[in-house]
Amino acid sequence: MSASEWQLSLINQGAIVTDGAVQHFGNASLALTETATNNIVCDLSHLGLLELNGADAVQFLQGQVTNDVNLLNGNNAHYSAYCNPKGRVLALFLAFTHHGHIHLQMPKVLIESIAKRLKMYVMRSKVDITDVSESIVKFGINGPNAAELIAPLFTEVPTQDYQLISAENGAILKLPTIANHARFQIFTNLENALKYWAALEKNCHLAGKPCWDWLDIQMGIPEVGLNTQEQFVPQMLNLDSLNGINFKKGCYTGQEIVARTHYLGTVKRRTYLTSIASQHTPQEGDVVKDATGNEVGQIVRVAPNLNAEFDALIEMRVDAKENGAVYWQDNTVIIKELPYAFAKA
Repeated sequence: MSASEWQLSLINQGAIVTDGAVQHFGNASLALTETATNNIVCDLSHLGLLELNGADAVQFLQGQVTNDVNLLNGNNAHYSAYCNPKGRVLALFLAFTHHGHIHLQMPKVLIESIAKRLKMYVMRSKVDITDVSESIVKFGINGPNAAELIAPLFTEVPTQDYQLISAENGAILKLPTIANHARFQIFTNLENALKYWAALEKNCHLAGKPCWDWLDIQMGIPEVGLNTQEQFVPQMLNLDSLNGINFKKGCYTGQEIVARTHYLGTVKRRTYLTSIASQHTPQEGDVVKDATGNEVGQIVRVAPNLNAEFDALIEMRVDAKENGAVYWQDNTVIIKELPYAFAKA
């Protein structure tokens, strides 16, 4: 995979790139420590972006995803899932509109297949679906001084989680983060990205994908990748708790299964925030087991933590979590508290 002009500029600053994702800038453990305690600026080239345009774009997408596309007004973003007819998640998007275009952000490795699948259902609708992952640069900033550091770059800084502010020089989105910090994602062109990055790195440690993943995991934000497609109904990933499902919007692919899960009782499987004390690296899609060796769930998302071990989001049976210990391989899974409560039907 060839590096983009943006990534080449980061490589010149010492970025270590693996499979198209910046891992760190020379010291992975220091980057994570800085993420937890200080200000970081973080490359997000591992995230892809689809753009939907056309007179029928909103109506088309409304029939495909779990959330209400009509609620995207250019000043906000929300999560939404794209399911197969059995209600299993093919992709999880962060969706927003910018200057009249709908954008869907997801792992870049899913972009090609999801774009192809969406295009199969366009038919005669007036909708264009374009991969703009390379033309729109994405990076983030997190830390106790993040808001004041980006203030000189934009005329206005969002103050509420998932608030989006669009300007001629790009867009900035506020995201939830750990206590006493603020977190933002910036979308802009290459020229502005180089300028903004240069300004921010004066007061920020440079970071890559594992640090951003760790922040998302602390916030209980799941991700669907190649190893976990079609494994989960949206509620298993807590999307109802993350306002990623609208139960009043009408029909969409997989809607019957998602609605039935909601209206016919409690959700029997949920995603939990956990830590795993292991020197071996867990992978998304790895199974977890109970004390008798029965499979009770699987890893949704994982990243190194501050103890040289791992934090993970793990989807599992609720009763297994409540009944006793859960293990990944021979390692005990420690259940931690999520920053939000599970939604009730």
